Amino acid sequence: MESKVSIVWFRNDLRLHDNEAFHEASFMSDTVIPVYVFDPRVFGVKTSFGFEKTGAFRAKFILESVFDLRERLREKGSDLIIQVGYPEETLPKLGRENQAHYIFCNRERTHEEVQVQDTLEQTLWTYGMEVRYSRGKMLYYTADLPFPVTHTPDVFTAFRKEVEKFISVRKPLSTEKFVYGNLDFIKEKGEIPALEDFGLKEKEVGKGIVLKGGETEALKQLDYYFDDKRLPSSYKKTRNQLLGRDFSTKFSSWLSVGCLSPKMIYQRLKAYEEMHGANESTYWIFFELLWRDFFRLQGKKHGNRIFQPNGISETKQEMGSKDMELFSKWAEAKTGVPFIDANMLELNDSGFMSNRGRQNVASYLIHDMGLNWVIGAEYFESLLIDYDPCSNYCNWNYIAGVGCDPREKRVFNILSQAKKYDPKGEFVKYWIPALKNLPDSVIHNPNSSLA
Repeated sequence: MESKVSIVWFRNDLRLHDNEAFHEASFMSDTVIPVYVFDPRVFGVKTSFGFEKTGAFRAKFILESVFDLRERLREKGSDLIIQVGYPEETLPKLGRENQAHYIFCNRERTHEEVQVQDTLEQTLWTYGMEVRYSRGKMLYYTADLPFPVTHTPDVFTAFRKEVEKFISVRKPLSTEKFVYGNLDFIKEKGEIPALEDFGLKEKEVGKGIVLKGGETEALKQLDYYFDDKRLPSSYKKTRNQLLGRDFSTKFSSWLSVGCLSPKMIYQRLKAYEEMHGANESTYWIFFELLWRDFFRLQGKKHGNRIFQPNGISETKQEMGSKDMELFSKWAEAKTGVPFIDANMLELNDSGFMSNRGRQNVASYLIHDMGLNWVIGAEYFESLLIDYDPCSNYCNWNYIAGVGCDPREKRVFNILSQAKKYDPKGEFVKYWIPALKNLPDSVIHNPNSSLA
């Protein structure tokens, strides 16, 4: 009997637990070849406004995640083949060399990734190979939803009401029957690149939060958050805080590259509620996972429109200025508004910013500075370690008033927000030490002390 060989192309699913592509490949194959491809269209290139598409913080997090995946596979007696190049070229070559029948991978839905998928699929057909797609980024399976993707409601509340009470979340897939074969027949397994190979220099985190990539670290964070600290019970009360590690789950970075399955988070959340009780805070963690699914479905439904200045809006919008000199004041934390500058300093220092901070700096760039929202979105894409195309761009759409929101615009009163969420100015003083001696009453509006 002919031995069936399959390739598992890891993309934004850098984990073994609840990995549908690996699960399906193992059931259909005698030999499974795990592969990760560093695509030069993602690493070492610029966005339309001239930022690194994948900046140093995010690139390092991805490299750490790939390294961890390789180590976990080696512990199982397998390995991770590393390639650098265009996946639609390197994967068919690897498939032909090893007489593979299938390439299993997680299906992506955003424009650039879809182009790669389509070209890969066409190439493979000419060699008698096939792409088998799976899903891995969402809490829900699209097949379980009460509507086709093209009919996804454009307002989150309508989506939530149709989904949360009627659709069950499936259990994470087991890894017990995964095929972890020896890959000694592949001589060149490839080396994981360094940041320098992408023209990047490592940035040492100064005062910010350090998060390390990889499934191992992701599972540690699950244990820390649910078991060690028992933080879910207070999540809703703390989620808008700004300082420290424990005010939010920090799961988003590992979710973004697939080191952590949303179904695994949900399973742990349900177990936590059984043991410690459910409340509004535990529900809110589920609520955030729903938002994540909603944005991904918006990306699937509206496609490339979420990246365009007009967003998914049916009416033409004012696009805002492209004044890069003005933008640099925002990006370099030189606006003179302490709350905005403190948040930007955190982002530039660590690749992390709180959700509350993101909403405020986005609102300020769009509505106070009058700049084109796409510039800010691309800057976030470059720096954020938890960058996810749909979540990032749909959130910017939302603030700019060109997305899925019944309100025309989301304009934040920055001074009110600062006083509400940083009442004593602790966050501002932490990031801007020059203001540490100002009284709490004027910390967010230091110019008022000169009146």
